[in-house]
Amino acid sequence: MDSENLIEVSTVIISDIHLGSAVSRPKKVKETLEKYKFSRLILLGDIFDDLNFKRLKKDHWNLLSFIRKLSNPEKEIDVIWVNGNHDEDLSEIMSHLIGIDVYEEYIWNENEKIYLAIHGHQFDRFLNENVVVSNVASFVYDKMQRISPQKQIIPRFVKRASKSWLRLSHKVADGAIEYAKSKNADFVFCGHTHQTLSKEIDGVKYYNSGCWTDIPSSMITINNLGEIEIVNID
Repeated sequence: MDSENLIEVSTVIISDIHLGSAVSRPKKVKETLEKYKFSRLILLGDIFDDLNFKRLKKDHWNLLSFIRKLSNPEKEIDVIWVNGNHDEDLSEIMSHLIGIDVYEEYIWNENEKIYLAIHGHQFDRFLNENVVVSNVASFVYDKMQRISPQKQIIPRFVKRASKSWLRLSHKVADGAIEYAKSKNADFVFCGHTHQTLSKEIDGVKYYNSGCWTDIPSSMITINNLGEIEIVNID
């Protein structure tokens, strides 16, 4: 796209791409990022599905190559990778492979506000207390996604109908907001739940960036005025 037609924002936040998964949408991620001009890209965890690089296809490697190019100092783009529960063991590998630092959480100041980005699994009590059950649930959900990889009919129905899923989304939000208070942050951004959400408690605003294994996929943008938008991509 012509640089004059790019959508200009300050920050783009994407999470839960799950590279290596059959339902990951790396080509769409790359196409979407190419439509924007930004000075900060936050990869908010679970960029990989697991440690098995043999599952990565051409489109997956193309996205990683694109991210590496964005991190070139000549681009003047800050590329920040925040650990997720699926890729937390990849920190050292990613640092060398893509040439960017990996953080447990990331805090920055802009427009006289404090922003916090953290994946969100830290606030998922069930995941932390029931690792085996959580892994089985993730496996089953992945299989459901494969049944309808284009329209994602079954997993979308499950997400919308499941009270447990909705409760998780809000529990992560509540935990993130409480943590943000301890950091004196005005805004906190998470992924992990695969469900977009915006919520405010006691003046702290929470946003979830959704995922790139579902349709529509989603991400967050912050413009130069500090306005925040959850963007859905078909």
